Amino acid sequence: MKYVIVTGGVLSGLGKGISASSIGLLLAGQGYEVTAVKIDPYLNCDAGTMNPYQHGEVYVMEDGSEVDLDLGNYERFLDRDLSADHNITTGKVYRQVINRERRGDYLGDTVQIIPHIVNQIKDSIKEAADKAKADICIVEMGGTVGDIESMPFLEAVRQLHREVDHPNLVFVHTTLVPVMGVVGEQKTKPTQHSVKELRGLGIHPDVIVARCENPLEKSIIEKLSLFTDVPRRAIISAANAPSIYHVPLRFDSQGVTAYMLDRLGLPPAKEDLSQWRRFVSAWEISQEGPEVELALIGKYTHLKDSYISHVEAFNHAAAALGCRPKIRWLEATELEDKGAEFTAQALAGVDGVLVPGGFGVRGSQGKILATAWARENQVPFLGICFGFQMAVAEFGRSVMGLEGANSSELDEETPHAVISLLPEQEGVEDMGATMRLGSHPVLLAPDSRAATLYKATDITERHRHRFEVNPDYIERYEAAGLRFTGRDPSGRRMEVCELEGHPFFVASQFHPEFKSRPHRPSALHYGFLEAAMKHRVSAPGGPAEAEGPLLAVDEESNPVAAVTSAV
Repeated sequence: MKYVIVTGGVLSGLGKGISASSIGLLLAGQGYEVTAVKIDPYLNCDAGTMNPYQHGEVYVMEDGSEVDLDLGNYERFLDRDLSADHNITTGKVYRQVINRERRGDYLGDTVQIIPHIVNQIKDSIKEAADKAKADICIVEMGGTVGDIESMPFLEAVRQLHREVDHPNLVFVHTTLVPVMGVVGEQKTKPTQHSVKELRGLGIHPDVIVARCENPLEKSIIEKLSLFTDVPRRAIISAANAPSIYHVPLRFDSQGVTAYMLDRLGLPPAKEDLSQWRRFVSAWEISQEGPEVELALIGKYTHLKDSYISHVEAFNHAAAALGCRPKIRWLEATELEDKGAEFTAQALAGVDGVLVPGGFGVRGSQGKILATAWARENQVPFLGICFGFQMAVAEFGRSVMGLEGANSSELDEETPHAVISLLPEQEGVEDMGATMRLGSHPVLLAPDSRAATLYKATDITERHRHRFEVNPDYIERYEAAGLRFTGRDPSGRRMEVCELEGHPFFVASQFHPEFKSRPHRPSALHYGFLEAAMKHRVSAPGGPAEAEGPLLAVDEESNPVAAVTSAV
């Protein structure tokens, strides 16, 4: 097994996850099996109970594990489905060690950070790599070098390096090279200090990924190499890029692939990044295409990473459709506080409305107001999870006359609990990892818009919810025109709804954004964006006719839908 350990210095948010994903993609492009592990040094066992404002989106994987958003980048870049084993947290590690101590597995030892906690970390990394049957395991170390909570993990990878031998493990350090506004010079001192801190822990970086606004100057590369003792060819300039999808190609152009293969003692293979290059090219072309403005009605819009999978799903669909999505970020609580008239003003001119997932009463009325506006004004609408539930509640109130229709999550005294608690959730007290999570089958009506977009009637999608449509109301809803076109195999749980007579009004209980990939965009995001393009064309003041799609995606590379005609 080969390991690539990615650490970060100076400050957080430099893009360790994108660096790790990019290196993984380049090595996978050489024909090697690559997997990835994210280490998060917080005491939570997983990300499921964390506020998105603190840690961004909670990403859900096939097995139902709730993990850090970087796992989403790994899956999108590597096109691999990962599992709970690929997210290691302090909480998980300590729980495993304490459980073993309670069982007496340590045979009377005094249980300590070294060796017991550190050994558990090493074992967890090795197990994740072995289960994936990978040739190379990318390990991203969360946090920043110098953080107290990261110390056991850094010690673990130091020991791992010693155990697996030098040719089998590479340390990649992501750091910052800022420019002082007055001087205008790229400064290396933060990187020097960060590397010094890392070396003080017994870790010598083999590669430095230097984040910077503009490409590193040659003299700066020389200086970094001199003061960090890292070869010049291993100093990587990670300047600002048009998109995260450009980063692997920029790394490759600087010789990262060749250096990593050489350092790991792996023979070079015939490179195959053609599919990735086609996608990047299509994305670049889409940036010259027609702009389509989408409103995202969220509760955490001040931290846009809270909705990163939606953003990337739109990027994937845009590359196939040849358009340029622009997101208008609207805070649901503001719409709620200021009412319907303000909501109409805030949404004026948008080509589509997305109401994503969420929990709790805060902002729910704002999401309902936005849903009503899209329904009444014939503007394309996509509701996801909580957005699906709010679409059902809004339709019940506004169209069916069910006064006060609501979710029992939001109002236990509602006279019409059109959304109710899942039966298996009765009596559940713990919040972490107790929802209906992960991949579940969905059966689509053959004549539905959803089935047309998926080109299938039997699909699987990822879920994250405690509440569902109350089956007692389903016949009344369908008689009024809101049709439930997707259900679970039992037929009891509603998974997709569509509004008859509307250009595009589709909502799903599941989260299609989690399975969207550059070469296989989410079917519902694709259909929503396509409908928004049509709305842009037909809207007053819109272009006289639509541009044709700028990339025809064949059936083999995109089973969602082949783009064969102009919008």
